[in-house]
Amino acid sequence: MARRRPLNVISMSFLDAITCGFGAIILFFMIITANIDLRREAVLEDRSSEVDRMELQVLVGRRNLVQIKEQLEQLIEEWAGSRAARDQIVTEIQRAQQEIENLSQDSDARREMIEQLRGDLAALQSETESLSATSITPEDAGNFIRSIRGEGYRQYLTGMRMGGERIVILVDASTSMLDRTLVNILRRRNMSPEQQRDAPKWRQVVDTIDWLTAQIPPESQFQVIAFNDKAWSLVDGAEGRWVPAGDGSALEAAVQNMRALVPRGPTSLHAAFAAANALEPKPDNIYLLVDGLPTMGEVTPARAGVTGRERRNHFERAMREAPFNVPVNVILFAMEGDPLAAPAYWTLALRSGGSMMAPAEDWP
Repeated sequence: MARRRPLNVISMSFLDAITCGFGAIILFFMIITANIDLRREAVLEDRSSEVDRMELQVLVGRRNLVQIKEQLEQLIEEWAGSRAARDQIVTEIQRAQQEIENLSQDSDARREMIEQLRGDLAALQSETESLSATSITPEDAGNFIRSIRGEGYRQYLTGMRMGGERIVILVDASTSMLDRTLVNILRRRNMSPEQQRDAPKWRQVVDTIDWLTAQIPPESQFQVIAFNDKAWSLVDGAEGRWVPAGDGSALEAAVQNMRALVPRGPTSLHAAFAAANALEPKPDNIYLLVDGLPTMGEVTPARAGVTGRERRNHFERAMREAPFNVPVNVILFAMEGDPLAAPAYWTLALRSGGSMMAPAEDWP
């Protein structure tokens, strides 16, 4: 009998089986690792696509943000412009409402003034008739200290009698005294001084001063003051004081200075009344030679041009400087384009107890 071989647990077959098992495990891990790499690449590719998409959205969002900011700035500018326009419109509406209120007040005041003037006109007509009936005696005519050509005593035509111990003559020496129309004023303003002194309207003003000074009583004191934007005495060295009429030499000097004067500048009635109010003692009678409402007030205006309402306001403020309870006799050399001048100066004459006249071109 043959001998049996001993049993060996770790045989070749066993090692082969173990080796195959290890090989299978290694292969399994290799397969798993390959799948993981594939899935990772797929995931990374998906994530990269998502990142690209997000970056594109961010880029588009930034572009939209810039555009929105520009639109917002434009809207803010348009809003600011609309607000400014709205404020301007509101201001214009308020100004228009104020002007409407002022016009309404002016209309009411004018109606009252017209009614008052109608009543005063009747009184003046009766007074004029009584004054026209008066006549001057030869003895009174011999009291004149100056003589003028023609009929020197025309008070019977005007109702304007010269009297008082202290007499002030205020004469407008502004540019507007060159003529009665705006066109001719502008034309004569550029002429030579000799031509301006020879202007018909200005010659009439000088002749009126000549006529007035011839009526001043010898025992009176006087002052002749010219004014434009300021006021000054036409008697040399007599600023701010009274001048005795005496023998008439001072009056003659004032008339000669008036003849040498050239009308210049704007009209400040405030300066004229301030000069008259500065005299002490106060005047008994004021004669105002003017052609319209003032074009400036207490200070020189910063801009050129003046409206009718502003001229009326300048006149009203100047009345505050007029000497209290002193008659103001107005000789108005009316100029075109100033319809409010006549009623304004008429009211001034009536309220102060003076008189007013608008002389013809050949007077005195």
